[in-house]
Amino acid sequence: MKMISWNVNGLRAIDKKGFRENIASLAPDILALQETKLQEGQTDMAFEGYTSYWNYAEKKGYSGTAVFTRQEPLNVTLGIGKEVHDHEGRVITLEFDDLYFVCVYVPNSQDGLKRLDYRMTWEDDFCSYLKGLDAQKPVVICGDMNVAHNEIDIKNPSSNHHNAGFTDEERGKFSDLLSAGFIDTYRDLHPDTVEYSWWSYRFKARERNAGWRIDYFLASERLRSRIESASIHTDVMGSDHCPVELVLS
Repeated sequence: MKMISWNVNGLRAIDKKGFRENIASLAPDILALQETKLQEGQTDMAFEGYTSYWNYAEKKGYSGTAVFTRQEPLNVTLGIGKEVHDHEGRVITLEFDDLYFVCVYVPNSQDGLKRLDYRMTWEDDFCSYLKGLDAQKPVVICGDMNVAHNEIDIKNPSSNHHNAGFTDEERGKFSDLLSAGFIDTYRDLHPDTVEYSWWSYRFKARERNAGWRIDYFLASERLRSRIESASIHTDVMGSDHCPVELVLS
């Protein structure tokens, strides 16, 4: 089963940049999108052979997630069941026979860390949600998690140490999530490889490969034997993020 996750930074914008052709080439069994920036009725996007599920933010042109799947899920849940979090369209969970699939767009702590306190609350609640799922069956979590976990995951760790996405607090919460029984699949398979999944639009960052690895596929520990590959498609353009991939047997 091939799974692709991609923060598209506006689905209508990326659709003008070869998005559908890229998806056809990648040919995922499940496609998870973040930052769709849509309201219901603003796109008729569909892919033959896939069923789609959407979670829209109440705020227009903001956040939002979508999942396209070849296999019909048993159940679909929007949000994590917490009123404080479930207005921004950040989570979609699909239940299948053998696992849960979770698409997430984690809140950004923002410039000046204005939203860091909220982010900490989110992290605790999201971790609790995932542990609840994991108690029932294995879980795959994917998406823009808005944190570079370790120094290998960011081009300039020293100068970004206290910036959103690379604070000790955010990195610590990511460590806590892994300690709760989840694997960072890419880093598990590629412990020393330097690749990024996001580059600022400023300062020709992508041309210079001055990036961050903030897009992930995590998996329950007991799925380890099913992990065939995990990769980052740095050559696929259209967004400030690139797609990331997980293949399970």
